[in-house]
Amino acid sequence: MISNNADHHGEGPNYSDLAQCPSEADLLCPPPVPPGPSRSQRHYERIGEQTGTSSVQTLIHLLKGNIGTGLLGLPLAVKNAGLVLGPVSLLCMGIIALHCMMVLVRCSHHLSEKVNKPFLNYGESVQHGMDNVLFLRRYSPWGKWIVNLFLIITQLGFCCVYFVFLSDNIKQVVEASNATTSDCRMNPSNQTQLLVPSFDSRLYMLCFLPGFILLVFTPNLKFLAPLSLLANLLMTCSLVLIYYYCFTNITYPIDLPKVGRAKDYALFFGTAIFSFEGIGVVLPLENKMQKPSGFTRVLYLGMGSITFLYISLGTMGYICFGEHIAASVTLNLPNCWLYQIVKLLYCFGIFITFALQFYVPAEILIPPLVARVSGYWEIVVDLLTRTALVIFTCILAILIPELDLVISLVGSVSSSFLALIFPPLLELATFHSEGVSPWVVVKNTVISLVGLIGFVTGTYIAIVEIIGRSRHQQNQVFTSFLLQ
Repeated sequence: MISNNADHHGEGPNYSDLAQCPSEADLLCPPPVPPGPSRSQRHYERIGEQTGTSSVQTLIHLLKGNIGTGLLGLPLAVKNAGLVLGPVSLLCMGIIALHCMMVLVRCSHHLSEKVNKPFLNYGESVQHGMDNVLFLRRYSPWGKWIVNLFLIITQLGFCCVYFVFLSDNIKQVVEASNATTSDCRMNPSNQTQLLVPSFDSRLYMLCFLPGFILLVFTPNLKFLAPLSLLANLLMTCSLVLIYYYCFTNITYPIDLPKVGRAKDYALFFGTAIFSFEGIGVVLPLENKMQKPSGFTRVLYLGMGSITFLYISLGTMGYICFGEHIAASVTLNLPNCWLYQIVKLLYCFGIFITFALQFYVPAEILIPPLVARVSGYWEIVVDLLTRTALVIFTCILAILIPELDLVISLVGSVSSSFLALIFPPLLELATFHSEGVSPWVVVKNTVISLVGLIGFVTGTYIAIVEIIGRSRHQQNQVFTSFLLQ
C-alpha cells in the first residue's frame, strides 16, 4: 500500500518513495523535514535540492486544488443568493479567502524561523502559534489534532460528494441514452430528462463502491500519475465546453431575483466556501517551489483567476438555466451526444481524483493503526482500514443523496474552520507576544465571526433541508404505495 513509514504522531507520510516521481499527493502532504537554517538564512531557497516546482507548475497545482465539483454547484449557489448578491458575495469571499491564505503563509514563515525549522504544515503552525500564548501553551498539541480532524472531515466530505456527483450524472446519462440526439441547440424539449427511469441513485453509488475500493488500494499514488494527468486534461476540456454552452445560450431579457431569501443564503455560504477551500494545499505548494519568494505572485494570480472563474460560471450558469438550475450544472446540459460525453469525461476525472482526496485522511489515520501490528498483519490492517473508510463515505452519501446539500454541509462544517476561522486566530496567537494593532484584532475578529456565523447557520439550514427532503421522499413513497 502507500508507504506507511510515517511517524506515529500524525505528522504525515514518508515521501521517499515519491522522490523520483512527484505527484499531486506530494503537494497535499509534504514529507517531514529535519531542522535546518531559518528562512532568512537560506534566502527562501530549497534545502538540499537542486530542483523544485516552477511558478507555472505551482500555479497549475493551485488551480487544480480549487477546481472540482464545487465549481459546478456555484450556479445553484448564485440562485440561492440572488443574481446580484451572489456574484458580489463570491467576490468578497474570494478576497477574504486569499487574505486568509496569505495570513497562513506569513504565520508559517514567522513560526518556522522562530523554531528553526525550514517548513511547518498547517497543524504544526497552529500548534506553535498556540505556544506563543501562555494560557494556551499546555493545549497546543490539541491545535494540531483539531486541524487534522477538520482536514479528515473535509477530505472525506469531498469523497462523499464524489459518490453523489457520479451517481447523479451517470444515472442521468443512462436514463436518457435512448433519446440522446446530435442536436445540441438549447430548447425546452432538449434538456436532459429522466426519460427511461432506472434504479435509485443510491444503487449507482453501490456500483461505484468496488471501483473506489480498488482505486485506493493502489500501492503508490505515482502509479496513478498518468491517469491523473489524463483526468485533469479531460476535466479541463469538459469545463471549457460547459463554459461555452452557458455563455452562448444566455437568453434576454434577464428576469431573475437580484437577492435571494435569507434562509437560502446560508446554503450559498456552504457551497461557496466549499469551492474556495484550497487553503490546505497552500503551505505545501509554497514549500515545494524552487524559489518560494515568488509564491505571493502565484497566489494572487491563481486566486484571482479562480475567483473570476467562479463568478463568471456561477452567474452565467444561473442566467442560462434560470430557476431550473440543478445541483450540478452538468445535470442541465442538453440531451445530445457531445454533452453526454462531457458528463462522462468529467465523471472519469472525478473518479480518479477520489484517490487523491482519500490520501490525506488515510495517511493521518492508518499509520497509527499499522504501528500496532507487525509482519503480514500490517498489510491486512492497511487494506481493511482503507476499505472501511471508503464504505463509510459511501454510507454517508447513501444517507444524504442530495448533491447540493452535501456540498453545503461539508463546506459549512469543516471548510469554514480551515479557510476562515483558524487563520485569523492563528495570526493573533503568532504575533501575540510582539504586539498586534487594534486594526488587526478587529479585522481578524470580524473574519472569524463571519466564518463562525456561516458555520452555525449553514450547518443548521443544510441539516433542516436534508431532513425536510427525506420526509418529503418518504411521503411520496408512502403515497405511491397506497395508490397501488
